[in-house]
Amino acid sequence: MSSTTDKLKGLANEAVGNLKEGVGKVTGNDKLVAEGKAQELKGEAQRTVGEAKDGVASVVDKVTGKR
Repeated sequence: MSSTTDKLKGLANEAVGNLKEGVGKVTGNDKLVAEGKAQELKGEAQRTVGEAKDGVASVVDKVTGKR
């Protein structure tokens, strides 16, 4: 997966997770709150992977003289 794809999927998971968590809190549904928090954390991890891939690519480009 490309870094952009990882970052976009991460942001989407964070947003959906945040929404689930909020709905769960409003409705008193602890299971939905937990699912939302888990999805939000998954999204943060995906976004971090994408950012790390960008960082690695930048270093490789500098080392190989592509930038």
